[in-house]
Amino acid sequence: MTDYAWPGGRRSAACFSVDVDAESPYLWQHRKGLPRTIATVEARRFGVRTGLWRLLDMLDRVKVRGSFFVPGVVADLHPEVLPALVERGHEVGLHGWLHELVAETDIDTFRRALDRSLALFEAQTGRPPRGFRSPAWEMTAEMIAALKDRDIAWDSSLSGFDHPYEIDGITEVPIQWLTDDAIYFKFMGGGADKWPPVPARQIGEAWRDEWDAGRHYGALFMQTVHPWISGRASRVAMLERLWEEIAEAGDVWIATAGQIADWHAETGHVGHRPVSADLRPLEARL
Repeated sequence: MTDYAWPGGRRSAACFSVDVDAESPYLWQHRKGLPRTIATVEARRFGVRTGLWRLLDMLDRVKVRGSFFVPGVVADLHPEVLPALVERGHEVGLHGWLHELVAETDIDTFRRALDRSLALFEAQTGRPPRGFRSPAWEMTAEMIAALKDRDIAWDSSLSGFDHPYEIDGITEVPIQWLTDDAIYFKFMGGGADKWPPVPARQIGEAWRDEWDAGRHYGALFMQTVHPWISGRASRVAMLERLWEEIAEAGDVWIATAGQIADWHAETGHVGHRPVSADLRPLEARL
């Protein structure tokens, strides 16, 4: 297979994305009643109090525009977040209302969360968001149809390629677990986690290797971080070193997820076949 064709003949592309989850997964987990303990929710609130602003300042220093996916309830609880992201030149996308996990959510609940979030985003930013990322990076064919019904132009929840592609008529800007911070750094204590987080420098070197190796294949390097996790000092410093190197490479297109989706939609990339979300061919083999 030939390499994916990026703008200006660049070898590859890179996107800095942020899932601003804050309290939302905690609220979803405890939607039938909050526990008495508060350590978990306080750790998550570090993200909107401190971590997010450190990441924004870092992006200013390396001159990178990011894609920020914000659950509706986070925008509702912290109404300063969405306007600040837009004012500083970044892209904002949907991330559910209450960080609803797909395995625990029926399609009607998903549609209601989507509509509620769309209305809030438009009220706070003056325009509807164009992109979506599913909490926990899972999708269904019904969810994709719901996005299309609401004129959502692109999704960033799946990993069927390491370049953009189409899935059931919507542009997919793929993610990758390897370059997500949570699997390395998420640690809540209290017996909930069985291993400690690894040093930031070690993961930074692994991410640098993944970015550099992916250039050989014309891959998209999709970075995903969470402010309550990667807003800690050593991790911000590690990310700054990594993205300085990416920016200085000269042959990498650094873009938002929306820009990458637009490039794919506008150019067609006829050499890369659309992928269907219809699972019936698989069901026939069960």
